[in-house]
Amino acid sequence: MFRIRRFGRGFTLVELLVVISIIGVMVGLLLPAVQSAREAARSMQCQNNLRQLGLAVHNFESAYKCLPPARVAPRPGDVASFQCGGEQPNWIALVLPFMEEQKLTIDFDRFGNWYEQPDRMNTWLPTLICPSRRGAFGPLIERTIGGGSGGRLPCGCPIPGQGNQTVAGIPTDYAGNHGDLSPGAVGLPTDFYYGGNGSGAMNTVRPICADGKMIDYAEQYRFRDIIDGLSNTFLAGEKHIPINSLGKFPYDGPAYDGDHLPAGSRIVGPGVAMGLGPYDDDANFYAFGSWHPGRTHFIFCDLSTRAIRAETDTVTLSQLANRRNSKVEKIFLD
Repeated sequence: MFRIRRFGRGFTLVELLVVISIIGVMVGLLLPAVQSAREAARSMQCQNNLRQLGLAVHNFESAYKCLPPARVAPRPGDVASFQCGGEQPNWIALVLPFMEEQKLTIDFDRFGNWYEQPDRMNTWLPTLICPSRRGAFGPLIERTIGGGSGGRLPCGCPIPGQGNQTVAGIPTDYAGNHGDLSPGAVGLPTDFYYGGNGSGAMNTVRPICADGKMIDYAEQYRFRDIIDGLSNTFLAGEKHIPINSLGKFPYDGPAYDGDHLPAGSRIVGPGVAMGLGPYDDDANFYAFGSWHPGRTHFIFCDLSTRAIRAETDTVTLSQLANRRNSKVEKIFLD
């Protein structure tokens, strides 16, 4: 006698669609948690990058008995002994030998031109990149230089596109604290972007010249000059770069550019608010800002890292940026 084998009942089409829908809902519920965990990891990496830069600045100060200058820029009308230079590497280039990576042990020529270091300028450094903004590797940033005298805007920055030579270098998402607008920005020799006028932790300095060449820094700031206290003053933070300006001058530029101040330094305070995220096209290219939701990371002069609310008022931010205003504010985002 033959037995008829009975097979178990399978899924109907409706049941299969219900199961797929349930799985889709579960994935949708889990996705924000996954994205949040990834952003937390990126945020931690960003803070670690700032800490590496902060440690390098402290080691530079110990070795040279001064903080690395944001850049070199003579004041208009200064005597001849201060009228040279202006294209030296910025502070980021100067601290490379003090960072914990073997490939960074070669020192820049502190008194040479920043763009005459092609091998170092083109070596991509993940430590200088915020993972929430861009990948660990990517295209170099180009800028035209060599505009000569008169190639400046009233803000002290070079005119875009003016010049006779195009140079390229790696980007950076971090900038030193150059203070606030209290010294002015109206075209006078006392403006913040000229040597010796900045109110931040790392400031532009004037050159000391001999036979038309730079031989030393006229201003040499130290941590002891930060009279508001190391724990109350920004050392460095994230740069504001709108998403449609990524890789473009003047918001973005070569990391070691010592001619264009916003390439490696930023300011904050009344007149220069912090950027509110990647789609904020209104914030100034001198502003700090990030692509982290609602916050920007800073490292203070005591090497503590903090997240500052993007909406923090500019008066409070000025008090945290200015090294000597005798006012202390602490508004942090944990």
